[in-house]
Amino acid sequence: MATQQLIAQALAWFDSGHFKNMLASRVAIASESQRSDRDDQLLRYYHEAFIPAFREMGFRTEIIANPVNAARPFLLASYEEDPALPTVMCYGHGDVVFGDDARWGEGLSPWTLVERDGNWYGRGTADNKGQHSVNLAALAQVYHARNGRLGFNCVWLCEMGEEMSSPGLAEVCQQLKPRLKADLFIASDGPRLSADRPTLFLGSRGCVNFRLTIHARDKDYHSGNWGGLLSNPGTQLANAIASLVDGKGEIRIPALKPPALTPALKTILADITPARGQHDPATDPQWGEPGLSAAEKLFGWNTLEVLSFLTGNPAQPMNAIPGQATAVCQLRFVVGTEWSQLQQALRAHLDAHGFPMVTVSEVRGTPATRFDPTDPLVHWALDVMAQSSENKPALLPNLGGSLPNDVFAGILGLPTLWVPHSYPACGQHAPDEHLPVAIAREGLAIMTRLFWDLGEQGQDLLVRHHQHQSGGEQ
Repeated sequence: MATQQLIAQALAWFDSGHFKNMLASRVAIASESQRSDRDDQLLRYYHEAFIPAFREMGFRTEIIANPVNAARPFLLASYEEDPALPTVMCYGHGDVVFGDDARWGEGLSPWTLVERDGNWYGRGTADNKGQHSVNLAALAQVYHARNGRLGFNCVWLCEMGEEMSSPGLAEVCQQLKPRLKADLFIASDGPRLSADRPTLFLGSRGCVNFRLTIHARDKDYHSGNWGGLLSNPGTQLANAIASLVDGKGEIRIPALKPPALTPALKTILADITPARGQHDPATDPQWGEPGLSAAEKLFGWNTLEVLSFLTGNPAQPMNAIPGQATAVCQLRFVVGTEWSQLQQALRAHLDAHGFPMVTVSEVRGTPATRFDPTDPLVHWALDVMAQSSENKPALLPNLGGSLPNDVFAGILGLPTLWVPHSYPACGQHAPDEHLPVAIAREGLAIMTRLFWDLGEQGQDLLVRHHQHQSGGEQ
């Protein structure tokens, strides 16, 4: 079958309403992983959505116990056509955040798919039910077009705890490492750069959250009686934070900054203009690291954010000097940042700047990842995407946010290609989450072509990839 014929066939299937009906049945499953009373719905998603889709294509499926959270098991689906063929690993999560039913717009519900103004509304349409449904449908199109073959081997790992920071994912991937052996990782999550521009990203920024606290005394004291005699933890903590990041968002502690952007990264990011959507907030060009473009700040640099700050009683301020103050901060960082030394760096900086009273605690994070953007696998994916869209695809060295990509890139050692089927204003994690129909449709064309082409030239592609890695291809 010719590639164009296959794409036309896939889009005709989409336009017939089959995809919409399938997605509606999956959205109807209230698979909220952050609730303890939805365990049956999480298993229901495995049995009614994932497992039937895999078995239709000849995959073997197995529910894998989670060693960290028993109520959030994994699903392993494996398809071996020929040991000599390349193997691609895919991933998806069927869990969603809280439905937040009461806050959805009139006529909308998190558990009923509604089409309005070219969008499909419902919890999970963008994150992640709609995205993995596109990829599964594309695989099925290829499987049936090749009369029960894919042209490559395939293994999927599905989870029901991604919205809880993927408990057990690293442990299970370590445990199943021999069974998850693959040549390439392809998955979909997160947003495109913009609604009209297909996007390929190669990893994600890392993320570390930490708490800063000053506990000066157990009680608050009247400011008229004690002002000027007792230290104010709120004032001290505000100044301590200001020594880390200034009033324009520039990081002031060198240890929290990344290496300078390489010329190659600058060239890639010169083609990127973030935050240009109709519903995107207005950005502040004076905020963040000076001398960098908006794309370089978002995808090539680190940011230090204050997520919350509490001192005294904000709801009922009293004329009293608070006894303590606390703030939760976050560092988003790119590859090359010495993030594992963050706590020591903070301690040394705070002590040197006169803030020994500030304690640093609750430090937890995930690494940054970035697959080589010059690899032939990247060029192949971009070329295939360009053939399926009227718009030039965007290449992001890494997502601005975070994903569990460190598990796939680090523990499993895979080249990671992410092709998102959403956009920044999708309402992800908020009321009125939605997926534009046009993005889903174009996503199906892109993924069908990717999987078809992988079956056509996968072995040659991997030869070029390995030559590049060994320095044989420039």
